[in-house]
Amino acid sequence: MANQVMPNLLFKRAFLTPDRPAIQFKNETYSFKEVYEKSYQIAGQLSQLGLARGDYAGVLLSNHADTAFVYLAFQLLDVKAVILNNRLTGEEIAWQLNDSKAVQLITENAFAPKKEEINHLLPNLSIILKEELFAADFIEPMIAAEISLDDVCTVMYTSGTTGHPKGVLQTYGNHWWSAVGSALNLGLSEKDCWLCVVPLFHISGYSILIRSMVYGMRMVIQETFNEKEVIETIQNEKVTIMSVVSTMLIRIEAELGDRRLPAEFRCMLLGGGPASKTLLENCKVKEIPVFQTYGMTETASQIVTLSPEYSLSKLGSAGKPLFPSQLKIMAQNGDEASGTAAGEIIVKGPNVTIGYLNREEESSKKIVDGWLSTGDIGYLDEEGFLYVLDRRSDLIISGGENVYPAEIEGVLVSHPDIVDAGVIGVKDEKWGEVPVAFISTKTKWINKNEISAFCLKKLAKYKVPKQLYIIDHIPRNAAKKILRRELRQHLEELKRQDCN
Repeated sequence: MANQVMPNLLFKRAFLTPDRPAIQFKNETYSFKEVYEKSYQIAGQLSQLGLARGDYAGVLLSNHADTAFVYLAFQLLDVKAVILNNRLTGEEIAWQLNDSKAVQLITENAFAPKKEEINHLLPNLSIILKEELFAADFIEPMIAAEISLDDVCTVMYTSGTTGHPKGVLQTYGNHWWSAVGSALNLGLSEKDCWLCVVPLFHISGYSILIRSMVYGMRMVIQETFNEKEVIETIQNEKVTIMSVVSTMLIRIEAELGDRRLPAEFRCMLLGGGPASKTLLENCKVKEIPVFQTYGMTETASQIVTLSPEYSLSKLGSAGKPLFPSQLKIMAQNGDEASGTAAGEIIVKGPNVTIGYLNREEESSKKIVDGWLSTGDIGYLDEEGFLYVLDRRSDLIISGGENVYPAEIEGVLVSHPDIVDAGVIGVKDEKWGEVPVAFISTKTKWINKNEISAFCLKKLAKYKVPKQLYIIDHIPRNAAKKILRRELRQHLEELKRQDCN
């Protein structure tokens, strides 16, 4: 198939609607023309510092309008951005920079301690602070007026559940088709405004920036999540769409009290795992339009979405694949699962990654004829709605029965006194493995027997956690996925304390 090219996204958008508001941060609003001018200026400064088309370079920045300008400057130059999670340690970031063979790192004063650590570990890497970059000399940049949809735009490292993370290659085509698939699902309105409180270094945040360019839509960036600020911003800025994870939605719903979001707010895009029935019912009462989704770094944001009209009738479902995308459920024998049998979710579509950076063998194993093995377990109901059960690597097999931690977590967080929950499997002589739960609670004192009895009403006995531990918060990564290895470490520490 012939290589498909199209105009550079920002270049084209600034030409089409130069005066339309594009990016809002704090009290500043930038039109698409201003965004182009700022990004063009940065592209010239990056060029003067030696960055050139085809290079891989790291970006370690906080949620800020400047971050969007740097990302877009990379696109103008057709430099491949290795987008780094600012919550990682300096050592983890250095590993990713080394793995991606990045020629430079753009960071900022806020991450000075991490910069020092990275500098120590990678003494030959050129590290440039944003504050220095913006003061650097300017030369006319070589702008990539056209982009190839097959070319890599960004690299984002997956939060590997085992071993080192892998750099997911995201092409311009992946980002383009993700934006198109989302628009065909959610619809488009000239009044749309997307609130971004999720990290810009995460696919959920970066995809909003891409959609802003593709749709000609204003995006409002906030540095951190604060439920009071979020509700005020939705009201004052006429926000219509927002991306959230369950923990954020729980706080927004609680903060609303008896109030309602404005009528123009039309979509709360919920990712990062299933939501509890209680939360969805509370949202329905308060008329919060929740669209549950399923996606990953490898699919350049959501690939399956459930419309609000099905949120209760298809409770727990992630929905159906977006228009350009497909999915299948595969049984362990390698055949497609029959009926509503559970199996591995595999997905295909123009928004699905072409593979992992410098990992050809692993890429060819995980992507066969365009179908990506997600490592997630799920099933399709009779009408083709997807239900995601859990990560294959998180599966607990107890007495020969499959136990999915996410199912238990969903029951636990539906308890009125439980804020968050994480479940792991521990070895057991009789059953092979049994589930153990960690919970964070609203009150300091909680009756564990009452929690077990609550679970017994909703879960088969073998799924009820055999132990219950109360901790301050459940450890999660930037994608809000539970860090089960940290829960395992926590359990080991508790065991050591008991032995002493």
